Amino acid sequence: MDEEQKDHLKSYGIAFWTLKNGETVDWLLNYRGGSFMMKYNKTLEEECKIRGVSYEVIADAKVTQIETEVSDPSVNMDLVKLEKAPKMAVYSPKSKLPWDDAVTMVLKYAEIPYDVIYDEEVIRGDLPKYDWLHLHHEDFTGQFSKFYGAYRYAPWYVDDVKAQQATANKLGFKKVSQMKLAVVEHIRDFCAGGGFLFAMCSGTDTFDIALAAANTDICEAMFDGDGADPAAQSKLDFGNTFAFQNFTLDMNPTSHSFANIDVNQTRQVERTRDFFTLFDFSAKWDVVPSMLTQNHDKVVKGFMGLTTAFNKNRLKPGVLIMGEMKTGNEARYIHGEYGKGQWTFYGGHDPEDYQHQVGDPPTDLKLHPNSPGYRLILNNVLFPAAKKKKQKT
Repeated sequence: MDEEQKDHLKSYGIAFWTLKNGETVDWLLNYRGGSFMMKYNKTLEEECKIRGVSYEVIADAKVTQIETEVSDPSVNMDLVKLEKAPKMAVYSPKSKLPWDDAVTMVLKYAEIPYDVIYDEEVIRGDLPKYDWLHLHHEDFTGQFSKFYGAYRYAPWYVDDVKAQQATANKLGFKKVSQMKLAVVEHIRDFCAGGGFLFAMCSGTDTFDIALAAANTDICEAMFDGDGADPAAQSKLDFGNTFAFQNFTLDMNPTSHSFANIDVNQTRQVERTRDFFTLFDFSAKWDVVPSMLTQNHDKVVKGFMGLTTAFNKNRLKPGVLIMGEMKTGNEARYIHGEYGKGQWTFYGGHDPEDYQHQVGDPPTDLKLHPNSPGYRLILNNVLFPAAKKKKQKT
């Protein structure tokens, strides 16, 4: 999985395909960019050829040599055995909206199967069926991504508001914000029970904002029919959140910002200087972050979104930063535990579309098969397959 690999993204699909077929995969952390090693068979070789994935057939002696090399205490490498393909779900609206989701695009490109679920399935209690859940670009505060100021007359916006209100009423909620809070609470419980959560863009900060605002109304009348609580800020409970604390809400209904968690409103970074750096973790002692940061590049191109990056001053003490821009005090890629489960938040919308606009065409991943930004997503996809490994602490 170093520079010799023709298609890093489809390689993850090969690893997943192997697991689905009942075989195990050895993930060689920090060995040639974080490589996969699996037992040879002709069908596997043909699958690599069909998908355009680079591979090497090695003798048993070479396998032993590699295992000895990565286990050497003096090198920052290790071997993690992936045991079982996780059951995948993507929380995403069934209707077509004028933007695409990086995770669903890369899952399709890598040929990794997943189910699409949304509010009805979550409220119904379907989450325990899954090991891994991704939150599509979403606004869990019930403010419809705060697109009111720019798009309130756009047919897609009007239709989305009507559809979400109809679903809320069907499920017994008076407001969309109340339905989204119930969804967030189900997802929180999914994590607490051992589930793996991955979110990007506004699926990150609005998730925590909804949890913090569980006991107050932060939506103005154009979103839910009545005004926000004037004392909403003082009623936030940061003890409920996963990642963020001590943030200030942006109560302006025409602003595209939800709170000062995201740095979008204040950042002044030229595109040519917009990069973030992945941390180096000990593969033998910090196994989880090592898996989540496997890459052939340690410096990754920045990219924007409705939520672009996280203000490091708003992170809870236990949050692990895995990728950052130090000069901007920005955390781009963070991780933590909740109950028996784990979560990862990744800022930005599309790693290969710097400033994705509403209505822009989807990214063609055939043009970016070696994207380090997309590899971070796929690290999270395979991560639950190693959950039975006894990790060192």
